[in-house]
Amino acid sequence: MDLSVLPISELRDLLKQVPLELERREVQEKVNILNDFRAIAKSHGYVLEDIVSQEVKSKVVSGGKVKVKYRHPAHPELQWTGRGRKPKWVEAWLAGGNTLDSLGV
Repeated sequence: MDLSVLPISELRDLLKQVPLELERREVQEKVNILNDFRAIAKSHGYVLEDIVSQEVKSKVVSGGKVKVKYRHPAHPELQWTGRGRKPKWVEAWLAGGNTLDSLGV
């Protein structure tokens, strides 16, 4: 399709139609893929939803609490695993000239 020969009005129409068609095709493709996965699971004697739910359950069971790595010496209830953003109390501790090593558990 040579877009250079189309009038602006038709180009604008295409611009509106393309996202809708993309979305429609993506939905259909996902349905087809899901059906393929169901067929593969069935050929092995399983139901896809059971396999997926087992995968989710195993991640939930294995994903326990992360061990506390840092604790405020004067206020032991202030704890941090060392993951994610530093809590404000850790930032204040560091701003006071202290080190993370001094908070280590």
